[in-house]
Amino acid sequence: MLKETFLKALVAEDLGRGDLFSRISTGKSIRAYIIAKSDGVFAGQEYVETFAKMYDLSLEWKVSDGSRFVKGEKLLFISGDSKTILSLERSILDMVLHASSIATLTAKYVDAIKDTGVKLLDTRKTRPLLREFEKYAVRCGGGINHRMGLDDCLMLKDTHLQTIDDLDTFMQEVRQKIPFTSKVEIECETFDMAKKAMEAGADIVMCDNMSIEETKEVVIYRNENYPHTLLEASGNVTLETIEEIASTGVDAISSGAVIHQANWIDLSMKVE
Repeated sequence: MLKETFLKALVAEDLGRGDLFSRISTGKSIRAYIIAKSDGVFAGQEYVETFAKMYDLSLEWKVSDGSRFVKGEKLLFISGDSKTILSLERSILDMVLHASSIATLTAKYVDAIKDTGVKLLDTRKTRPLLREFEKYAVRCGGGINHRMGLDDCLMLKDTHLQTIDDLDTFMQEVRQKIPFTSKVEIECETFDMAKKAMEAGADIVMCDNMSIEETKEVVIYRNENYPHTLLEASGNVTLETIEEIASTGVDAISSGAVIHQANWIDLSMKVE
């Protein structure tokens, strides 16, 4: 249902009061295909399949979500009424391009740490109203979603901590009021703050913008005293730095860049 609502809005943005070509043309059965004009990782299958159900299209897939493709490869064949396919062409392409571009960059980050056992996480730095869609694209690229919103994990960031007088007392109250299954994550910028967060009972400690050396100190302290606590590193994560960050021994690395720094790849639709 959420996918249908999203796709209807996507089409309405482009269709407006009606496709002028559709108004003057005669419908006929055609077969079109999406072709890659650059290398990448595909994302968008779930949404295209919803499109097909909504608009009576037949699909022949040559890839699936998470598949790697190369320039010149035909990814998908679409059969149906010419008016429908031509009216939806840009909506389908924009949706697949957006998702596949995020998946492609995510896969590069995942590949950089694939031998370390460290998980790559996204963040809430998503485009307004596109969070579910963009986080889906991250999953297609091999990443793991961080929290979807403020309701599935309690994260105490620096701004929150400024409003808390006593962290230990606050955490005791937290455990009485939030759902039993919800985790608590505390953002820490120093070793001392990370130590305090573990002592207060944080499930996850974020090493935010810490140096490699300080992050290693936090890992050692965690391993010796609070082995059940998960450690997440964040801040200044790039393709050039992520492997060194992973070598510190943290459990996960979060990066908003996999979404907001993804450059569009190149895909095109052709009619046979």
